[in-house]
Amino acid sequence: MRENNGLKVLYVSVEVAPFAKTGGLADVAGSLPKSLVSMGYDVRVAMPRYQQIDTKMEYVVDFPVEMAGRQSTCVVREGSIPFKGNNGDGQVPVYFVDNYHYFNRGGIYCYFDDADRFAFFCKAVLDMLPKIDFKPDIIHCNDWHTGPICMFMKEEYMDYPFYKNMKTLFTVHNLEYQGNFSADVFGIMGMPAEVFHPEKVEFYGMFSFMKAGLVYADIISTVSETYSKEIQTERYGEKMEGLLKRRAKDLFGIVNGIDYEVFNPGTDPRIHKNYGIETINLKKENKYALQKEMGLPQKDVPVIGLISRLTGQKGLNFIMDEIDEMLKNDIQFILLGAGDEFYETGFEKIEKKYPEQVGVFIGFNAPLAQRIYAGSDMFLMPSRFEPCGLGQLFSLRYGTIPIVRLTGGLAETVFDVDEDKKRGNGFAYREFSSAEMLKAINRAVKFYNDNPSGWSTIVKRAMGADYSWSKSAKKYADLYDRLMKRTK
Repeated sequence: MRENNGLKVLYVSVEVAPFAKTGGLADVAGSLPKSLVSMGYDVRVAMPRYQQIDTKMEYVVDFPVEMAGRQSTCVVREGSIPFKGNNGDGQVPVYFVDNYHYFNRGGIYCYFDDADRFAFFCKAVLDMLPKIDFKPDIIHCNDWHTGPICMFMKEEYMDYPFYKNMKTLFTVHNLEYQGNFSADVFGIMGMPAEVFHPEKVEFYGMFSFMKAGLVYADIISTVSETYSKEIQTERYGEKMEGLLKRRAKDLFGIVNGIDYEVFNPGTDPRIHKNYGIETINLKKENKYALQKEMGLPQKDVPVIGLISRLTGQKGLNFIMDEIDEMLKNDIQFILLGAGDEFYETGFEKIEKKYPEQVGVFIGFNAPLAQRIYAGSDMFLMPSRFEPCGLGQLFSLRYGTIPIVRLTGGLAETVFDVDEDKKRGNGFAYREFSSAEMLKAINRAVKFYNDNPSGWSTIVKRAMGADYSWSKSAKKYADLYDRLMKRTK
């Protein structure tokens, strides 16, 4: 176990698996702290308590939080995330920050007062610390919802002895989602007027939660080294590239991992038939079961899966443009996702046009997602940008070969079988175009059909690779060490 000098970390996220999830943020927040705790760090998680969370928890404390001269009650309850580590069973303490008015609702996002809700959460997290007698060395904030924590720390809380030496790390999971709200929102923060300035949190006349994190955090990370460089360019910087360039020396990229305990084809209870590298032949049983579930003919043809938020970022328009050409191959295409109505209705129309080759499920269905990872032969990710991407990591773990555009974390985890004979684990292309996507799909299908032994080799290579948190958690630990050395 590495030397951690008793380092204490509060990991803050508004989504944490298994309690509340809409995307990859929750998977990261639910798994990275487990790896850090297993390494000997005192890591605790803070998140809102939404209505849907009914896990076992105990009351800890309640106190008033002042926002814009008005006090709202915060109730803190404690639960945990259990895990099995190399040194036996363990658990990550989780503090649930509750307020009936803000969080006793049916979902996580998309409410008219989201700015108020998450501003309250940020301030409550900081006010909570002395009351629960936990004094972290580092507060690790995640995505725009937690950006104001960094602002509050520098502009207000550092004046109090309890907070004086605390440092903040702000991790950007997707720069496209920034939490930009009207200037009125700034009024509820209780910050001095000079903070609402272009050099600080003002962003084209709006208050930006994301910018608050980027400006005030002691150090910034994002979820792949490639993405850390991409977001410093006009193409990917979402109008914040200038700020990110100025903070380049404080910006680091670390590829996400996945939880190999939860996502294990050998033990996963959500898939039809468990299998491993030595029993790879059983994977086909998952394909036939998936075909049956999706109403497709059960036969041994290449099945291409896709699980995604249905948004423009994901390159889905290319699939819609090229679907006729794609399906000239004897293949099947299965999609699971929800998002923009344009894509939802578009793919439903494709399913009706090709009922023997296309299966579509619009919505969120975690068990079905696992069956798609296990039952597909290939996994398609033609993204315009992909900060890290978890889909390709899940698919590799389940021996499903990714077809991806090389951007962000995809460029660091997927290696083209034709370009890299030793590490090749997928089919990759660089240009963001439908033509290049189609070429990669055709290459994958041809390889599958013409070279069964070669396909078996890359499937085993994919399953044998280590994309768990073991490596990435060590890099986060190194980043914590770097931050503490700056303090000294």
